[in-house]
Amino acid sequence: MYPSRKNPTYGIFVRNQVEALKKKGLNIDTAVNSDNRGGKVNLLKKYGLWFLKTISKLPAGRTYDVVHAHYIFPSGLPALFFKKLFGTKLIVTSHGGDLDQMAKKNKWIRKMTRYILKEADHVIVVGEALKEEVIQGFGIAESNVSVINMGVNRNVFAPKPKEETKQELNLSADVRHILFVGNLIEAKGLRELLDAFQSLNEREENLQLHIVGSKKSESFLQELKSSIQPNQKDCIHFHGPKDQATVGKWMAAADLFVLPSHIEGFGLVALEAMSAHTPVVASDVGGLSYLLKDGAGELVQPKDARALEEGMEKVLNDSSLRNARIEKGEQLAQENDEEVMLERIINIYKK
Repeated sequence: MYPSRKNPTYGIFVRNQVEALKKKGLNIDTAVNSDNRGGKVNLLKKYGLWFLKTISKLPAGRTYDVVHAHYIFPSGLPALFFKKLFGTKLIVTSHGGDLDQMAKKNKWIRKMTRYILKEADHVIVVGEALKEEVIQGFGIAESNVSVINMGVNRNVFAPKPKEETKQELNLSADVRHILFVGNLIEAKGLRELLDAFQSLNEREENLQLHIVGSKKSESFLQELKSSIQPNQKDCIHFHGPKDQATVGKWMAAADLFVLPSHIEGFGLVALEAMSAHTPVVASDVGGLSYLLKDGAGELVQPKDARALEEGMEKVLNDSSLRNARIEKGEQLAQENDEEVMLERIINIYKK
């Protein structure tokens, strides 16, 4: 996954890491897919083109010290060519979907996932739950697995005066703004979010919901919009994708960030919101269960609109709880600063 002008947020976390590593003096070639369209024809076309891009790097293969594949399968498969042909060290990063979804599609893909993991010189996972899956589910030695998330850029996702930032984004200061950032897909829990928000707003009557992200399916987007009650249409806004600098402003301006995912490898956007001093309500799944534990955020039952509504109401209306969440979030943002994560990756490359 990699961003393009048409899809500016698609795999942006990968590009951010690549560009940050280049700034530290690493010489990096990329073979990437910047097409986020679904459908069998598009999938065959985009993965075919991406595979050819990867193979086109083989002539330079002898010069590479490391090949780093993001996502185990299919990315790790052509990356293995370099290891087999030239003895290049292979590192794979699991972001979650490759284990939670891809490896469960059929027995052959699971077999290939296991093979790639076994062949890799080191495995990076973005969350603790994924580490457990790699070790216990695929038999990889714990010494060969590191938990390194993509890190948060604290220059982009920084706290800003909320009232001034709201004014800059033309947001009303008289209402409280709830923010979601992510792809508009079912697995992000958007159905539950719209149900929970509308129910809560019937009682609160001073809330606005902002949904920022790329649509993957026009029909799903229309389904979401059709579920909005007539009296709520002015309170729910779909903004489409935004560049990172703008997303950083939205994070800082929001009164609450919500991530009701059904599955989540790590939940970097939740960390970005915490870095901007905005409290988070999220599903108790995957990496979010680890990220938001011990009072860092409000964890709620996944796929449960009522539980999500209660979590949102609790954080919105309890000022002492909000302050505690913000304080803990700042601590986590410092621990997961992008610079810290980059040094850990470079150390693995060197090793």
